Amino acid sequence: MTDILLKLFVKGDLANKQNRHKCGTLGSIVGIICNLILFIIKLIAGLLSGSLAIIADAFNNLTDMGSSVVTMLGFKLASKPADREHPFGHGRMEYMSAAFVSVLIIIVGFELFTESFTKLKNPTLTDTSFLTIVILSVSILIKLWMAFFNRKLGKKIDSAALVATATDSLNDCISTGTVLAISIFSMFGGHFSFTKYLDPVAGLAVAVFILIAGIKSLKETMDPIIGLPPEREDVLKIQDIVMSNEIFLGIHDMIVHNYGPGRSFVSLHVEVPTDIDILYCHELIDSTERKIQDETGFEAVIHMDPILVGDEFVDTTKAELIKRLNDLGEGFTIHDFRVVKGELQTNLIFDICVPADCGLSDSQVRETVSALAHDIDKTFQCVITVDRDFSSTNFSI
Repeated sequence: MTDILLKLFVKGDLANKQNRHKCGTLGSIVGIICNLILFIIKLIAGLLSGSLAIIADAFNNLTDMGSSVVTMLGFKLASKPADREHPFGHGRMEYMSAAFVSVLIIIVGFELFTESFTKLKNPTLTDTSFLTIVILSVSILIKLWMAFFNRKLGKKIDSAALVATATDSLNDCISTGTVLAISIFSMFGGHFSFTKYLDPVAGLAVAVFILIAGIKSLKETMDPIIGLPPEREDVLKIQDIVMSNEIFLGIHDMIVHNYGPGRSFVSLHVEVPTDIDILYCHELIDSTERKIQDETGFEAVIHMDPILVGDEFVDTTKAELIKRLNDLGEGFTIHDFRVVKGELQTNLIFDICVPADCGLSDSQVRETVSALAHDIDKTFQCVITVDRDFSSTNFSI
């Protein structure tokens, strides 16, 4: 069904920004129509049976309809081109809309929990009919289809908002399924004294489930807003493109900035021999930046670091220092390594990249590494610049 709808309403490459907006709009319209239908039929069933759980489930669908409107608005705003106030575009608005959907889920869960707890103090029997059972069963099937539809569409266009909507739809299936089970039992087990407690208890259980799902969804949608490391596959792909040039000796200080789906920028440093022709190196870097753009979609900026090669003392000293760095744990790498010899001391000038989860402060890192260098040779004095790993992929240079 998803592929059929895409063929009817979206033509061409889904990665295209315009088609991506159409996909988001399609998902939102489907959500609005389906949730409006579910709200109406569940509200009728809830009013007829007097079930608080069914009525709350109906208003949950009404909230989902509002979420679809917000998601559609998010896609619309995210597709706006860059302007003077927002030079990197508006792509993060999609993350914001996904976060708003998650907040609505939490609000619904809290309201349902409050109402169910109140009814638990004064429980009453619900009047469940065969029509109610049919309505709840059909709503589960509709929500199940919506979950698969939104997840598949979200994966196709890499949309956090649609994936969050899919998760919400699955949660609705479980919550409505719980209400359905309680309704069936109430229909045939009304003579048991505890039956009147089932509806509010079911409401509490559904509320807790919705709250947990909403909080989890909010965390997942807030992470890219706060800032996530790039995917390891993307980092390694960029590394392969850069290091396919034999003239480049190493790569470090890679930073990726994400401004929404399809809007990523990467900056990095490459090490080159000091005796390379500067014009040729500049041309090579330009072509590498274009290749990264073509093959990954990331706009790249590459900085050149000249490195002295072929000096036995420098190479031996660097190798020995790297060997001792391994005692500090995995993830410590050095780059831009230079040696300046003096009459009384030898300065080792380099940058050290420490893993993001390193508990040492910059000053502690300098003191620790300087002590390691001093153990190699008492005349060694270190001039260290501490870098933090922003890519979660350490490059051994």
